[in-house]
Amino acid sequence: MDDAATAKKERDPARWGRRAWSLLSAVRARAPLVQCITNLVSMDIAANALLAAGASPAMVHSLREVPDFTPRCDAVYVNVGTLSEDWLPSMRAAASAGRPWVLDPVAAAASGFRMEACLELLALRPAVVRGNASEILALANRSVAASSNFKGADSSHESVDALEAAKALALSTGSVVAVSGAVDFITNGEQVVGVSNGVPMMQKITATGCAVTALIAAFVAIEPSDALVAAACALAIFGLAGEIGMESSKGPASLRMHLIDTLYCLDEETVTSRVKLSLRP
Repeated sequence: MDDAATAKKERDPARWGRRAWSLLSAVRARAPLVQCITNLVSMDIAANALLAAGASPAMVHSLREVPDFTPRCDAVYVNVGTLSEDWLPSMRAAASAGRPWVLDPVAAAASGFRMEACLELLALRPAVVRGNASEILALANRSVAASSNFKGADSSHESVDALEAAKALALSTGSVVAVSGAVDFITNGEQVVGVSNGVPMMQKITATGCAVTALIAAFVAIEPSDALVAAACALAIFGLAGEIGMESSKGPASLRMHLIDTLYCLDEETVTSRVKLSLRP
């Protein structure tokens, strides 16, 4: 197959839909065990999103448990949202345990301590780094935010603003980098996949970004050799669940409930026909 034919195949929406369904089906069949060292705000929604998708969450963060527990997991999810000096050694140890792992650098630019911790973790080669545009820009530039434009865990940039930074970060770290936004961009530094599923109301539910990163970890557990595809499909599946959940919702609280229910109920026809994934030129 020549390059033009390969590129056309990779941009085929139906093919991406089948890949997304195949990965979700595999998660449901295999129930990968995902160790989550995640922030206190996100534990509930991350665990419930993993369960609804068919994975098995484990909120294990004690350093003393890592040597026994982490090697038996299928993937590890590390989230620095409520970072503390006590948890950082556990994060480093779990990331070094030889399992595929995913990093969520929440508010990476909030402080020098947080930025240093994120850079230390990046050096341990996560399979995927998933953040909003401001977080990815901060990591790529290794910079702490100025007070005038800092919004905590919220982004002050659009995802497209961080695309070149994401490419550079992917090339320098060897990790797939996913930038969340109105359109999610996922890149390995050379290829870029765009995901257009989701609804703005999802931004009004705390820790939805954390929950989708947990789902990425479950998909990476199934497809560790192609983290680009795993991350893109997880983002599309989660965004699609938000779209369908929004149809029955009145606001953020009910959307949270319907999103998790929809994630549990997604079927092949819905996934293959409604995920919006494409390989970008």
